[in-house]
Amino acid sequence: MPELPEVEVVRAGLAPAVSGAFVTGVSVLDERALTRHAGSSAEFEAALTGRTLISAVRRGKFLWIPIAETGTAVVGHLGMSGQLLLRSPGAAPERHERVRIELEHPQHGELAVVFADQRTFGSLAIDALMPTSDGAPGGRGDPAPSVPTQVAHIARDPLDPAFDDRGHHRALSRKASAIKRVLLDQTVLSGIGNIYADEALWAARIHPETPARALSSRASRRLLMEVRAVLERALAEGGTSFDAQYVNVNGQAGYFAHSLNAYGRTGEPCARCGRPIVRVSFMNRSSHYCPHCQRAPRPTA
Repeated sequence: MPELPEVEVVRAGLAPAVSGAFVTGVSVLDERALTRHAGSSAEFEAALTGRTLISAVRRGKFLWIPIAETGTAVVGHLGMSGQLLLRSPGAAPERHERVRIELEHPQHGELAVVFADQRTFGSLAIDALMPTSDGAPGGRGDPAPSVPTQVAHIARDPLDPAFDDRGHHRALSRKASAIKRVLLDQTVLSGIGNIYADEALWAARIHPETPARALSSRASRRLLMEVRAVLERALAEGGTSFDAQYVNVNGQAGYFAHSLNAYGRTGEPCARCGRPIVRVSFMNRSSHYCPHCQRAPRPTA
């Protein structure tokens, strides 16, 4: 599933194309793409057509595009294989195309935003905007202190200027769950999935099964620092792409997969100590770590 870097790459690509663009037409080709939308596909099309878009915004793994003068936004979640692609007007349909939004931009002219999704776990929806609880901007890409109701329960991500470091450390100190499980909890901090959780824990030398509340203040701060560092590095390299599903708005893959130290490197030597990276089952997926550098927590009495 795309994580923060992959979704941010998409947001950054969409922003110049949708900001200030006028929607000339909308075609819903597959209603499965609207599973999070409260109305029908016809209502979705009617609510967007003839409207002006404001910006492209992201919090965690969620994207939204505010619609001018409506108090609503188009909310997107890429799911397992969703893509938001920019295409020329009249371009041939994409494989697995689900929704096409035709735009007229004051600078870039005519273009189309295409939502394609092979596995149909992603979705688009029109949702009401609500004020943020802290008065800060809702997400990256727009200064407005608002967030879609579908995203309001999602915590701020570690790269958000309004992220509360102290509040995060306090939250960890109250969690008995394994630290990796907490990193994946989007209500604690958002944007992190299996790949970057494994990478940050490896960098911080913390075993994924360590209870969150067992981390010292120093270890908690070090982990948050490494989370930010790995996300920034992945962003600089366009995200992590293992196949053709994780691409930017132009269909290009990121190359951070070549920089991974733990995830997907089962049996390969650890970049620090040379011992083999191991893979174990975790929450219907896997954890990858170095058992020498990331020592297992001592069992409690």
